[in-house]
Amino acid sequence: QVQLVESGGGTAQAGGSLRLSCAASGRTFSMNGWFRQAPGKEREFVAAISRSGGIANYADSVKGRFTISRDNVKNTVYLQMNNLKPEDTAVYYCAGRAISTIAPMASLGSYHYWGQGTQVTVSS
Repeated sequence: QVQLVESGGGTAQAGGSLRLSCAASGRTFSMNGWFRQAPGKEREFVAAISRSGGIANYADSVKGRFTISRDNVKNTVYLQMNNLKPEDTAVYYCAGRAISTIAPMASLGSYHYWGQGTQVTVSS
């Protein structure tokens, strides 16, 4: 059974930090991404990383503040979030792409597996 399980969410003050983890089991992925969905809004791309870790991409809204990384031995993907802002408040989802495609890393529909999400709340 393929699973993606997020952890590390919680509440932080503006300017603070949180680190999200996504533990994968059941298979490996050609690419992993983080997406988020705020109340009343569509799910949006946050960051993605290739299997080798050599390619990473970020949404403009988080560039310079968030860092995506992975540990292939542990089959885990991380999202280090620094200098958090209230507008970062959302449910964060981990996603995995089962096969390599030419679709953009930010393409939500190109990811085949999704976690259940973890809540991140940033207070001002």
